[in-house]
Amino acid sequence: MSFSESQIKVQDIEHLGIVAGIIDEMSLVDLFNQLLGTHPQEIISPGQVVKAMIINGLGFICAPLYLFEKFF
Repeated sequence: MSFSESQIKVQDIEHLGIVAGIIDEMSLVDLFNQLLGTHPQEIISPGQVVKAMIINGLGFICAPLYLFEKFF
């Protein structure tokens, strides 16, 4: 099987992309949303906040939590 250059896509996800993928695979965002509930006026769900805190703790960005809506 051969591929042309237009069919191959390479991305550098490093460890943080892997962690984000594992969080998605484990459905942690949905689990936290079910446990904590959501509110119609929320912009970011509780599950997304937990995911952002985990990734921030691993060094994704060093920004205040109020800036996470720009990333998630």
